[in-house]
Amino acid sequence: MRLRVRIEPPDEIYAGTVMPLKVVIINDKRFMPSFLIRVMAGDSKILFPVVDKSSRESALISISFPRRGRYTIDDIYVSSVFPFNFFVRFRRIDSVLETVVFPAARKCSLQSLYAADRKAKGDRTLDRTGFESEILSIRNYQYGDPQKYIHWKATARTGHLKTKELSSLAHRPLIIDFDKVAVSDLEEKISCITYAIIRSFRLNTPVGLKIAGKVFSHASNSQDAGGLGKLAMLRELALYGTERK
Repeated sequence: MRLRVRIEPPDEIYAGTVMPLKVVIINDKRFMPSFLIRVMAGDSKILFPVVDKSSRESALISISFPRRGRYTIDDIYVSSVFPFNFFVRFRRIDSVLETVVFPAARKCSLQSLYAADRKAKGDRTLDRTGFESEILSIRNYQYGDPQKYIHWKATARTGHLKTKELSSLAHRPLIIDFDKVAVSDLEEKISCITYAIIRSFRLNTPVGLKIAGKVFSHASNSQDAGGLGKLAMLRELALYGTERK
């Protein structure tokens, strides 16, 4: 009694991928610790040997979802065999975990869109280090630097190995029109577009999505708008064609 359980899913859960869920157990008792507490959520479970009085403990459990869409986990139980292991006491927790599982990301021919868009529309550079474009500065060589970026003239002049530090490329915006993606199988199309969105954000390529009469405008992979834009697009793909509550 007087134990509370909270389950915190990660921001991004993808179908068919084992993901960690954070389980937090809170002991509201002022004088007594709790022993051998097991928390079960669906088919996953975790054991907390001791949860001290007026404290909380947390641990990670692994869980996976077979398909994209909205999921609800309401069969959450807390149990204990303490003190003698003769019987199990258990209680169902009045807590519900609701989450949206994003589509599985599968690499596909959509990657060719990047190359075509990049060659046709060109790129612009960012004041950010990388290995793609114009020279930002010349610095001392560091282990792992590609050999082709060694600045031989500066090396000869200083007597120390020098490396060219280059700016990253910021690609022109890429707009994905769901209805125009030439993939016949619906789930394969959704998985391909998911991969394209994830890949675009990793490359700092602004990406947008047109789907089901909605337009998600492109946003760079920034800490604020970019992250939210990515999750909004993936959520829309996750719920596409499914029954919404």
